[in-house]
Amino acid sequence: MDRPDLDSLGSVRTDWTLEEARAIFGLPFNDLLHHAQRVHRLTFDPNRIQVSTLLSIKTGGCPEDCAYCPQSVRYETTVGRDDLLDLDEVKAAAQTARRNGATRFCMGAAYRNPKPKQLERIKDMVREVRSMGLETCATLGMLTPGQARELKDAGLDYYNHNLDTSEAFYGEIITTRTYQDRLETLEAVREAGIAVCCGGILGMGESELDRVQLLHTLATMPRHPESVPINQLVQVEGTPLHGRPPLDPLDLVRTIATARLLMPRSYLRLSAGRTDMDDAVQALCFLAGANSIFYGEKLLTTPNPGRSHDEALFARLGLRREGDAPEPVG
Repeated sequence: MDRPDLDSLGSVRTDWTLEEARAIFGLPFNDLLHHAQRVHRLTFDPNRIQVSTLLSIKTGGCPEDCAYCPQSVRYETTVGRDDLLDLDEVKAAAQTARRNGATRFCMGAAYRNPKPKQLERIKDMVREVRSMGLETCATLGMLTPGQARELKDAGLDYYNHNLDTSEAFYGEIITTRTYQDRLETLEAVREAGIAVCCGGILGMGESELDRVQLLHTLATMPRHPESVPINQLVQVEGTPLHGRPPLDPLDLVRTIATARLLMPRSYLRLSAGRTDMDDAVQALCFLAGANSIFYGEKLLTTPNPGRSHDEALFARLGLRREGDAPEPVG
């Protein structure tokens, strides 16, 4: 098995071998966290957390069959179907997010791919949110190169399009969109000059190798994603993945630490599933290199820890939000 030089970790590489990635993932837990924290400190302030807010601007009615998603029309869940929000509603939500300390505002719509009229309205949302001084992010399904350029011209900073899992396991989770479809959208986004937000979901029944392969795919892109969301499956009754065995929390931490070593300059966002993580697990994730979270009571349609809980956890850990003034000395 190829074993990387652990002392040299921290440089940006896109030529990782799968065996190197597997060797890193398989390190003794204490060694893995040691190297992840060491590398994290080379690029980031270890006590700063970037905070984003995610708003569902169009909920439900998605034709895709993603087995984890309660917004699919194929499953009987409690999630309803709502049309695209009005511009004023989005502006109000963005203003609240900004007051609460978010620096990035993400807008998610349950589309396979947006239609021209829908995209025009979303471009207006991007312009308004950006005018408030917030970074903008959107997740709208598949994009053509032309649509990606339109969003870039409107001022979109980030586009989220997750790979979800390894290519080998992908067909067990989704059949209505191929892995290559996702890679082509990411390529269109990158070519348009929009920063890439791309990660995956853990706890869907994938193997350890699937997790490593997902990270290896991300880490061997021509340019690493600027933001890598690491989600833990939120089980929703009515979806095919409801009832899966819970994820071992240490597997989550191990995945984050490996991602930090493979992609040392990417923001690693601890995303969905935080309501099922206790504070000690979240603290380990931050130690392993996670340096971004979503604020707010809800992530699209699933619950998220409240802002007051996050603030209390930050205070206990001595973490500060990115953009906050430094603590006074003396």
